[in-house]
Amino acid sequence: MQKKTLLDGQKIQITIKRLCHQLIENHDDFANTVLIGIQPRGIFLADRIHQDLQQILKNKKILKGNLDITFFRDDFRRKDGLVTASSNSMDFIIEGKKVILIDDVLWTGRTIRAALDALLAYGRPEKVELLVLIDRRFSRHLPIEPDYIGHQVDSLNSQQVKVTWASEGSEDKVILISDNNK
Repeated sequence: MQKKTLLDGQKIQITIKRLCHQLIENHDDFANTVLIGIQPRGIFLADRIHQDLQQILKNKKILKGNLDITFFRDDFRRKDGLVTASSNSMDFIIEGKKVILIDDVLWTGRTIRAALDALLAYGRPEKVELLVLIDRRFSRHLPIEPDYIGHQVDSLNSQQVKVTWASEGSEDKVILISDNNK
């Protein structure tokens, strides 16, 4: 098994700052915009984006929530054992608002499709945009493209992209894992 580091520490911080400034260019003061991290992995990036935006915009109140998509996925019944859902954490309605969905890795697009379905329980947004740290751009099963991209990776389906966060007790790092036997 080979591991290649794509991003780590300082590079991840620079990437997050760049994404924040792109969001500010398009959403100004976030008066009608909400951030939503997709459970389970997108919430770590959403927390970092939210924290940095509040520092840049001098503690401007920016709404952020976490969205569980477990039972909206098209493959949740195919997993062995019991499926455990994460909790939703959204104390606001998205009706008429601009929503920025946030996830760590965009691969096939199926997670984003599930998130779009799950969002409707909170109202009908004016617009939905997608922010991802890593875009595995040649692996889509659905016609979904991100609006904000931290880093693009051209990878094989047999490879895995793993993101770890300091807030999880690890370190900020993105690794491309290749199995030599495939």
